[in-house]
Amino acid sequence: MKVLFVDTNHPCLIDGLKQLGFECHEDYNSVKSEIESKIHQYHGLIIRSRFSIDEKFLKKATSLKFIGRVGAGLENIDIEFAKSKGISLLAAPEGNRNAVGEHALGMILALFNKLKKADSEIRKGIWLREDNRGIELEGKTIGLIGYGNMGKAFAKKLRGFDCEVICYDIKPDVGDENARQVDLEELFLKTEVLSLHTPQTELTRQMINATFLNQFEKNIYLINTARGSAVVTKDLVSAIKSGKVLGACLDVLEYEKASFENFFSNESTLPEDFQYLISSDKVLLSPHVAGWTVESKIKLAETILHKVAAMLDQHNSMK
Repeated sequence: MKVLFVDTNHPCLIDGLKQLGFECHEDYNSVKSEIESKIHQYHGLIIRSRFSIDEKFLKKATSLKFIGRVGAGLENIDIEFAKSKGISLLAAPEGNRNAVGEHALGMILALFNKLKKADSEIRKGIWLREDNRGIELEGKTIGLIGYGNMGKAFAKKLRGFDCEVICYDIKPDVGDENARQVDLEELFLKTEVLSLHTPQTELTRQMINATFLNQFEKNIYLINTARGSAVVTKDLVSAIKSGKVLGACLDVLEYEKASFENFFSNESTLPEDFQYLISSDKVLLSPHVAGWTVESKIKLAETILHKVAAMLDQHNSMK
């Protein structure tokens, strides 16, 4: 069987698929229409986020048996149509969940302790101790929305901080020893730090808006390492200005392209609300890299490899 790679990945994935008997081809530069013209030749497709896999593309993929996305989500694939064609969809949230958990923790600790502000000031010869007095995680209630791979990884990292961790998820009975599952009413009542760990769906798109934020009993901090589409930026900016949101850690942004690349392609058209975010010392930003570590690059590739191998084993056992 032949597999086409359209995004670069750790070489262990290609090496492993070859050992499983696949013929691997790489094409990292052709435009989508050129890939479409030859996708009928392939039984497997390995992607990250270079372009969407829509119905038009899938109709031409007449031999395709599986798509492996070397990442956590499948939102750039027409899932329902792919399943109707009998195509197996493989994602790898297990591969970067630890990286996301560490990144979320690092961001909130940096924001609480004003590390970005203090570092910038010292480099300018400014030494302000009282102005850079931080706050502690201990004793605070951390509310997580979404308690799958990413939420569980973050909750595990919080175990040593003596804070209460609660979680809300549309699935029942997902809580564990690291986070107690609650309903929205209790989430709104108790949360002091809100962290998002949701996939991109119609339910989560623009979920964090003015109406949602105003339901919290306390003024909160926000962490978003999930998807930028979950947060309405103008409503977040308004909430920061009013004090409802005390600070925000944003690894993802509403304005990102679907490929998560080249955000600054035209700096003259940066939205006004984003300009506020980049000028505020209450906001910490990173370029959609919460799941991008040296280790996660390997783990993501290995996860897809293991899932392809398991799929083959299942297929062979059914013969």
